[in-house]
Amino acid sequence: MHIVCCIKQVPDTTQVKIDPETNTLIRAGVESICNPYDMVAAEAAVQLKEKYGGKVTVITMGPPQAESALRDCLALGVDEAILLSDRAFAGADTLATSYTLAQAITNISATEPVDLVLCGKQAIDGDTAQTGPGIATRLGYNQFTYVSQVVGVSPEKKTITVRREVEGGSEIIEGSLPALLTIELELSTPRYASLPSLVRAIRQEVKVWGASNTGAVPERLGLKGSPTSVNKIFIPPVRSGGQKFDTTESKDNVIDTFINAFFDKESGLVKELYGKDRV
Repeated sequence: MHIVCCIKQVPDTTQVKIDPETNTLIRAGVESICNPYDMVAAEAAVQLKEKYGGKVTVITMGPPQAESALRDCLALGVDEAILLSDRAFAGADTLATSYTLAQAITNISATEPVDLVLCGKQAIDGDTAQTGPGIATRLGYNQFTYVSQVVGVSPEKKTITVRREVEGGSEIIEGSLPALLTIELELSTPRYASLPSLVRAIRQEVKVWGASNTGAVPERLGLKGSPTSVNKIFIPPVRSGGQKFDTTESKDNVIDTFINAFFDKESGLVKELYGKDRV
């Protein structure tokens, strides 16, 4: 079974700053990490390989420094890493990104057929959760989103069974391979890499593919292929706390004060909704 894991290097969210002129993230001087959801996906891929056999290939699209995120995954036990890095990819939104990754997976599958693609549910810098489904759509793969458990895989029957989170609970569903999963954090905990694994990750070659290696249409890459535009980014205003009621001195007086304040606020809302003449 061949598993491809798509990851992204993101800025540490505790240090994120926004350029007020371009409305884009300021990445210079900000520490970058592998997206936590993607690290869980990489760990899940390695666990599936250990249970069912096969190979795990990890890919990412980004600048040369994104290689460090790939090596983090190699240290977990991933077999091969590919960095998609080209100026033509710069400025890509989720539409162009999913197209580029899908093209790369198609090329990988031409020589080593891909059975399963794993992605983190979302990236912590954009939180769109669009790239995984976009890849699945372009590849024509079955997609299972918000996956919290891989119940089982049958390489012989080419099926996979997963638990996915839905509003108000979860559901267990089965589908055929090839498929794409978007992974929740609770699916697994990334292991601590052993010293031999760390040494292997440092020494192993990371393949670098440019736009020409993906066979992609240039007009659909990067900024050219990105119809999304950001008009405004702002920080929500700080809200003052609500009224506080201290019961340390007199509970009865505080309860009366609370009830009066509550009904005063409710009457104001009723007046606003229905008009003063109906109150």
